[in-house]
Amino acid sequence: MNVQTRPDAGSLQPRLWSDKRFHTWNYEMRKQFGGKVFKVMLDAGFTCPNRDGKIATGGCTFCSARGSGDFAGSRRDDLVTQFNKIRDLQHQKWPEAQYIGYFQAYTNTYAPVEELREYYEAILEQPGVIGLSIATRPDCLPDDVVDYLAELNERTYLWVEMGLQTIHESTSTLINRAHDTACYEDAVKRLRSRGIRVCAHIIYGLPQETHEMMLDTGKAVAAMDVQGIKIHLLHLMRKTPMVKQYEAGLLRFLDQDEYVKLIADTLELLPPEMIVHRLTGDAPRDLLIGPMWSLKKWEVLNAIDRELEGRNTWQGRLWEAK
Repeated sequence: MNVQTRPDAGSLQPRLWSDKRFHTWNYEMRKQFGGKVFKVMLDAGFTCPNRDGKIATGGCTFCSARGSGDFAGSRRDDLVTQFNKIRDLQHQKWPEAQYIGYFQAYTNTYAPVEELREYYEAILEQPGVIGLSIATRPDCLPDDVVDYLAELNERTYLWVEMGLQTIHESTSTLINRAHDTACYEDAVKRLRSRGIRVCAHIIYGLPQETHEMMLDTGKAVAAMDVQGIKIHLLHLMRKTPMVKQYEAGLLRFLDQDEYVKLIADTLELLPPEMIVHRLTGDAPRDLLIGPMWSLKKWEVLNAIDRELEGRNTWQGRLWEAK
């Protein structure tokens, strides 16, 4: 159903997840584990096959020197030390929380299984850890790695997070994603055949993409067999290859109102059981070129809540109306 012809919600009662009109990660964690769960962001020292030349060089054009792990622990520390430092910082806000070890920076299945086992098991042994979230690429999931992930999935709460970013191959070429959408869909199929939860990452605001193109990516994820989604606002950061694209006029920053409406449009299309891990993102202030309004994260999230309320809409309203 086209969002421009959305049925009038009128006096319909909104579907709520606690006090939110979308299926939040926080709601799901409290439902499953009885309290606050936070991700402890880790840098295990991996690289990426489109950085080291195995598939391509240069990396995705939006990706920072830290491989999208700008808020992860320092790779100068071993993993347990990283875990303890990040956990202790977050514990100041949530002293009774439990944890998920989040292997965030670069491609976290890009190593032999024996090496992966050493890293993952070291974090699973830490007190209070109830699961792992592993960020990777769809082209870095050989059969033996998927076998090990399936084993992990039998004994802990596991997510595999993969960056789709866009379904449009023209954009994929511009951002040097270095895999196609068919590769992504195949990886989802292989993981799901083993019962492994998948979180799809997409980015709104990529070079030369229109509102309709971005929404097409959201619709495609809604139709995939994935259990979670992260929607990122594109951040242009200093010293990334995308700076040259910006200087060449290939990139236009979204404004806040445009982004908020895009998010609301997308949430309406997602199945209600899909867990929304994130609706915006962070970038280090000293690296960010734009859009600068993204630094006010809570203002953006509050604006999304107001947009949903103003429309009297919610996640899955159009999904359920098909």
